[in-house]
Amino acid sequence: MEFTFDRSRHVFHSPEFEELVNDTIRFFNGTPIQTLPPLEDFEGTGVYALYFIGKDDLIYNQYHEINRLEYRQPIYVGKAVPRGWRQGRVTSSKSNELYRRLRDHAKSISLANNLCLEDFLCRFMILENEASNLIGTVEAALIRHYQPLWNCLIDGFGNHDPGKGRYNQVISEWDVLHPGREWAKKCAPSLIDIEILKQKIAQYFSSYHKW
Repeated sequence: MEFTFDRSRHVFHSPEFEELVNDTIRFFNGTPIQTLPPLEDFEGTGVYALYFIGKDDLIYNQYHEINRLEYRQPIYVGKAVPRGWRQGRVTSSKSNELYRRLRDHAKSISLANNLCLEDFLCRFMILENEASNLIGTVEAALIRHYQPLWNCLIDGFGNHDPGKGRYNQVISEWDVLHPGREWAKKCAPSLIDIEILKQKIAQYFSSYHKW
């Protein structure tokens, strides 16, 4: 058998798929803003965004002006997938993974000694049944579009307790900037100076209006 290589025969392109993703993003941006966590537990998986609205915070106060009239710029975008999703297993549609993820984020923010949970709001979109196949795609599209600070600049907000025997990993930038999570205190210390992180954030905001 003779093998040849033509890259063009391996490239997938579908205007219909691109439009479908754009439709989901438009729908996402039209969903109602909620408290963090939402007032009621609910079933569903999907994607979500967190918004900072505080005006007295010395690190993130520019978000107040950005999001003052409308929620234009999320600080974090994430996803909540059905159980067994990563292994390709069929799971029950009755899952509250999205609410649980938002609740976990609320807990992380509450534990931080320099953040106030009341300064955060969220929005989310439930993707269920066949639409759950779009969860990862929509999350990635939102991150590319908005470049959220806690996704693209300061890492570690979405981390979980690594568990016993894995605390040799270095503490995340988010936990350096916002100490409070007990499990993070067990991780190896970081060499990153907190002032360097603050400078990175200041540069992020100075570049925001050029996007």
